[in-house]
Amino acid sequence: MYRFEIGDILVLRKQHPCGSKKWEIWKIGMDIGIRCLGCDRKIRILRTKLEKQVKMNQTEENERKV
Repeated sequence: MYRFEIGDILVLRKQHPCGSKKWEIWKIGMDIGIRCLGCDRKIRILRTKLEKQVKMNQTEENERKV
């Protein structure tokens, strides 16, 4: 189970129609709100579905390198 926080940058397995794979978390609750960093489109997705689509949490990667 992933630990998501507001402001995390996620890289998903499939790209958005605008061409971007990077999304930012803007809402956490029963579902998770994510915003495309390419076109600013906002969607809400169930946590279980998002966990399957996440390829990498870029925010955690940057914190480990510091």
